[in-house]
Amino acid sequence: MEYILMIIACVFVNNIVLSQFLGICPFLGVSNKLGTAVGMGVAVIFVMILATLVTSLIHVYVLVPLGVEFLQTIAFILIIAALVQMVEIILKKTSPSLYQALGIFLPLITTNCAVLGVAIAVTQRFDIEAGNYILQSVVYSASSALGFALAICIFAGLREQLEIVGVPKAMKGVPIALITAGILAMAFMGFANLVK
Repeated sequence: MEYILMIIACVFVNNIVLSQFLGICPFLGVSNKLGTAVGMGVAVIFVMILATLVTSLIHVYVLVPLGVEFLQTIAFILIIAALVQMVEIILKKTSPSLYQALGIFLPLITTNCAVLGVAIAVTQRFDIEAGNYILQSVVYSASSALGFALAICIFAGLREQLEIVGVPKAMKGVPIALITAGILAMAFMGFANLVK
């Protein structure tokens, strides 16, 4: 039951984009078309789970035993960047079709602060002494990534609809996108009392 509540909280209540405001750059920049938003969402799910798993292991087995937790942010940035590069190289060699499908999204994820934010949140939120630290971190990262994907896909669908509807000339583009993002964030606030 604990994991179900964590999933609901991460996807709806504490959405990484709409509640914590992490990953806003790809949220606004890649959400013009639903197809690109889905691609970005899938890439973020894959990379966020993998990055959080690796950074959690590094945190537990390297940083904490050596007493250098203060290097966490720098270490996590380097790990995420290296991990994205390795995934890109491996996909290029083993699955060129998947590499082509993800395209520009993999390098974009390197600069997505949501990935780093979730990796750091895991170290602050969960107790290392608990036996299920790694499982909790993976569930939390997967749920946060699903929340990111859901938010960006809904937002992309709304932006595509706004292109069809007559929007006043002064509101076209960024202004209506920001207003729509704000309304979407307020809509997600309706889930606030769903999970404590």
